[in-house]
Amino acid sequence: MTTASGQSQTIVILDFGSQYAQLIARRVRENGVYSVLACPDVSIDEVKALNPKGLIFTGGPSSVYESKAPRCNPALLDLGVPVLGICYGMQIACQILGANVRPAPSREYGRTMLQVAQPNELLRNIPAQTTVWMSHGDQVKELGGDFITLAATQSCPIAAVKHATRPFYGVQFHPEVTHTPHGNEIFMNFLYEICGCDGLWKMGSFIEAVVSDIRGRVAPDERVICGLSGGVDSSVVAALLHQAVGDRLACIFVDNGLLRMNEAQLVRTTFADNFKIDLTVVSAADEFLGRLKGVQEPQEKRRIIGHTFIDIFKTAAKSIKNARWLAQGTLYPDVIESGHSLAGQAANIKLHHNVGGLPAELGFDLIEPLRDLFKDEVRKAGELLGLGENVVWRHPFPGPGLAVRCIGEVTPERLEVLRQADNILLEEITANNLYRKTAQTFAVLLPVKSVGVMGDGRTYDNVIAIRSVDTSDFMTADWSRIPYDVLAMISNRIINEVRGVNRVVYDISSKPPATIEWE
Repeated sequence: MTTASGQSQTIVILDFGSQYAQLIARRVRENGVYSVLACPDVSIDEVKALNPKGLIFTGGPSSVYESKAPRCNPALLDLGVPVLGICYGMQIACQILGANVRPAPSREYGRTMLQVAQPNELLRNIPAQTTVWMSHGDQVKELGGDFITLAATQSCPIAAVKHATRPFYGVQFHPEVTHTPHGNEIFMNFLYEICGCDGLWKMGSFIEAVVSDIRGRVAPDERVICGLSGGVDSSVVAALLHQAVGDRLACIFVDNGLLRMNEAQLVRTTFADNFKIDLTVVSAADEFLGRLKGVQEPQEKRRIIGHTFIDIFKTAAKSIKNARWLAQGTLYPDVIESGHSLAGQAANIKLHHNVGGLPAELGFDLIEPLRDLFKDEVRKAGELLGLGENVVWRHPFPGPGLAVRCIGEVTPERLEVLRQADNILLEEITANNLYRKTAQTFAVLLPVKSVGVMGDGRTYDNVIAIRSVDTSDFMTADWSRIPYDVLAMISNRIINEVRGVNRVVYDISSKPPATIEWE
C-alpha cells in the first residue's frame, strides 16, 4: 500500500507506555523505513490495512503479570510478519507464546555488558561483548523448547531471544537509545535482514507524493490559505503548498507585536520576495497589546492572545476569494497526542493558539501535509524545498511570542527591552557557532528590579535571565554549558547596550523539574 506519505513499506510500533516510543519510530525512519505508532489494543484489521513489513513492541512501566497491564491481541503474533519485542514488549510476547515472566532478583538499570551467545540474523555483526542500556525489574524465565536464547548479562540470563518456529525476536535492553552503541545495527538487522525492507522512506519521495496528493485534492479554481507564524513548521507548509498549487496559495501573517526583532521582515523577505507568494501581513500590535493591558497571569495571557489571533485571522481570511482549504503545520507528535492516530491518547491542549491548531469553525477543509513527520524530518523537507538555514534551523518560538517571556505585565516598553536583549543573545550565540549546537536559546525579562552601579551613580533597573537548553525531543532537557567567556560577552553587551538593564542571570535548571519556558 502506497499512501500520500510516499511510503510503500511500513513498520507498526505498538506503544505499551514507553518513554522511548517516538524515539523508536524515529530510529526506524532514520534507517529509511516508514513507521507508525499504535495503541496496544489496535485491531487486527487496522494493522492488516497498513500491510506492515514488521511489528515492534515497545517497553513500558508495567509488569506483564499485573491485572491492569497493557496487552495486545495475541493474533498479532500469528500474522506471519516479523516481530521485535523490546523490554516489556519482549516480556509480553514471550508470555503470550508460553514463557513465564517474574520479578528479577535485582533490578537492572543503566549500562550493562551483554554477552552474545548466538549472533544470528538479529545480532549479526554485533561484538561478542558489548554495552547495552537496561531498565527493567522483571525477567523472562522458563522459556522451554520453543525459544532460543541469543544473549545474556550477568543479572539477566535471557537478555535476547528468538522463537524457534515463529519470526519473533526479543531484547530485554533498549537498542533505541544512544547508550546502546550498537543499537542501530540491531535495528538495521531487523529491518533489512529479517523484515526484508529496502529503505524507500526518503524525504524527496515524501515531498513528491504529498505534492501530487495536494494537486489531486485542490480543484483548479480553489485556493489554499496558510497561516504563517515565522516558525519552521508553517514555513515548510507554505513552501510545500507553493510547490503544489503555485499562486493559488495565500498566506496570512499576523504581526501581533509580540515577535522577535526583525521577524516580520524575515517573513516578508522569505515568502513575498524570494518565493513570490501571495502574502497578507496584518499589523495588529495595538489590538493585542490593548487586550493584554494590565494582565499578568500567564494562562490569561495565552487565552487572550489565542482568541485575538482567531478573530483577526478570520477577518483576514474572508478577503481571500475562492478559498476552500486551510493548511496547518500539524506534526506526527501532535497527531499522536491529540488522539487522532492509532496511538492517540487524550492530552492536555495548550491554552494558546499556535498555527497548526486553528479551530473548525473557520469553515475550511484542512490540509495537513506534515502530519506524518517528526520535527527533524520537517527540517530536512525545508532544506529540500529551498528554505534558508535561518528559517529551517530556527529555534522553537512559543505561540504567544514574547508575551510569555515578558514575566508580568506586557507593555511596549518592556517588550522593547526584552526584544533588544534577546537579539544580542542570539547574535552572540550565532557568532560563537553555538546556535545549531543548542536546541533553544532565549532571553526572559523578569518582573523584578535590582540595585546596580553605573558610572558613579546608583541604578535600580531590570533583570534579564538567559535560558539555553540541549535536548533531542523537548520532553526532557538539560541546560546548555555555554562557555564562560561567551556568557561574559553576552552579559556585557546586554547591560551596556540595552537601556534599563543592569543585571543578567543564567538559568541552570533542567527539565524536569523546570519547564523550558518560564510561563
